[in-house]
Amino acid sequence: MVSKKWVYLFHELEQAEKYVSGDWERVRGLLGGKGANLAEMARIGVPVPPGFTVTTEACNAYQADGAFPEGLWDQMMVALKDVEKSTGKKFGGTENPLLVSCRSGAKFSMPGMMDTVLNIGLNDATAQGMIALTKNDRFVYDSYRRLIQMFGSVVLGMPDEAFEDVLDEYKSIKGFKLDTDLTADDLKELVAEFKKVTRKHKGFDFPQDPLEQMRLATEAVFKSWQGKRAVDYRRATNIPDDLGTAVNIVTMVFGNMGMDSGTGVAFTRNPATGEKKMYGDYLLNAQGEDVVAGIRNTEKIENMAKDLPEAYKQFMEITAKLELHYKDLQDVEFTVERGRLWMLQTRNGKRTARAAVKA
Repeated sequence: MVSKKWVYLFHELEQAEKYVSGDWERVRGLLGGKGANLAEMARIGVPVPPGFTVTTEACNAYQADGAFPEGLWDQMMVALKDVEKSTGKKFGGTENPLLVSCRSGAKFSMPGMMDTVLNIGLNDATAQGMIALTKNDRFVYDSYRRLIQMFGSVVLGMPDEAFEDVLDEYKSIKGFKLDTDLTADDLKELVAEFKKVTRKHKGFDFPQDPLEQMRLATEAVFKSWQGKRAVDYRRATNIPDDLGTAVNIVTMVFGNMGMDSGTGVAFTRNPATGEKKMYGDYLLNAQGEDVVAGIRNTEKIENMAKDLPEAYKQFMEITAKLELHYKDLQDVEFTVERGRLWMLQTRNGKRTARAAVKA
């Protein structure tokens, strides 16, 4: 008997379409909005980091039984091997480590779902491998402290303040205003402090096994579907409980590798007025959550033309292509890693009635 397919690589979109008889709304129901659009972007030649989607059906099976359905973990491991092959990196390897993000993605975008966890796969050993590879201690320890903090708050349910208070106190002692003021040695010390915070709050250590990190993060996405905020939002907006959420495991690309790297979010038009002008923000030497969290003052997207001219030119070309393809205003997320642009999300943007008429 052929086991049920719970996992689709981004380049397996045709298989997903075949499974749901070619209906795009049902593809979005199976892969979630984020997963379906990542796969579609990959299909039309947009640079998307390699990855795979765990289906909403797997989420529903988990809700029914309280455990991963039979075959899911094995399929995730097979998909991971494909991603390793595509990237030339190894998950848990110490020479050229593969790191991934884990993101929820239901059919409809909704608050209250699990936030993103970045840099999964980092541990004490892979961090040393990344340092040897990149010759950039600061970048690696910055990524590692972010993982411990995000994993703690998102997956282990710890309060954000548990980490933020330690970070703020450390910066205060050092006389620093911004996270970017922290040196490699500072960040290395914060990694050690954040590990202590995890142990103190949870009674166990931050998991060093990359596969355990991935499994627990995937499970946290499934659990977040029944979290109070998500349930309340569904009640208020009449979204059915049985849709479930997909899980996207995506190769990490890094906006925090230096001043030739960055990350941003944008609308392809002004969502308030419909004016045909790119509307958004970006930050150099940052990871995605920095832009939306208000940790640093962002730059207007058009300023990227002088900071990262090649990436900006490509970004404008790709977003024009996406708007044409989806025939609608697009809400996008992107990262530039050492001058190279990667698209991390596109979706039809929410806008005012006035903007809709103009667009």
